[in-house]
This record gives sequence, C-alpha cells and structure tokens, in this order.
Amino acid sequence: MTKQYQSFREFYPYYLKEHRNPTCRRLHFVGSALVLGLLGLSLITFNAWYLLLVPVVGYGFAWVGHFFFEKNRPATFTYPLYSLMGDWVMFRDILMGKLKF
Repeated sequence: MTKQYQSFREFYPYYLKEHRNPTCRRLHFVGSALVLGLLGLSLITFNAWYLLLVPVVGYGFAWVGHFFFEKNRPATFTYPLYSLMGDWVMFRDILMGKLKF
C-alpha cells in the first residue's frame, strides 16, 4: 500500500532516502541543469522546439540514476507532483551545499 503524504514537508525526507546514491543525485542535478539550459535556450532563440526536449532530458537523467544506480522505482510514478517539487528542492540544496554533490 502506498503511503499518503499530507504535505511536501512530510514527503521530502522520503524523497531524499530514494536518492542516497551519489551518482543518482548527480544525474538528477545534471538533468535539472540541462532543463534550465533548454528553457533559457528556447527563450533566447525564440524556438519552442527545445521545449520538447525538457521532459526527455529531465526524466531521462533521473530515471537512468534510479534504474542503474539507485536500483529503485522513481517516486515520479507514485507521487508525480511532490517528486517534481523534490527534484527542484534537491537541486537547490545541492547548489547551496546542504546536500553532497
């Protein structure tokens, strides 16, 4: 049975447990950075076609991390919104030095 989290604050510790492997976290970070780059490139070039790559790059890097390094099922499949939020909070925490890269 899937646990129902009442808030993102309650969910985030679970999210971090699902990202213990440093390579998985690094792949998430790189994927998120590339997503930001694609968004910026789309805005600079006025080319919306780059936006088609956003989910491929964002989820692609993350899922490789989960399936090959973390050896678990991505939280996205069960908690899509909280998982997306968790990815960006983890990205910020890595940038701020709160989490090891």
